[in-house]
Amino acid sequence: MYSLLLMGLGGLLIGGAYTFYQQKTPRWIPVSFAILAALSLVAAYLLTLKG
Repeated sequence: MYSLLLMGLGGLLIGGAYTFYQQKTPRWIPVSFAILAALSLVAAYLLTLKG
């Protein structure tokens, strides 16, 4: 259950990173969103291994 929520959060964060990149915001904002998305997807993967 939590893995699905984390995957959804990762997808939203990737969308936010892309949107902020398109809006020409400072570089650290989309990079931080992408890093958080990657961490969320890794956590979801690790939760699937546990079960």
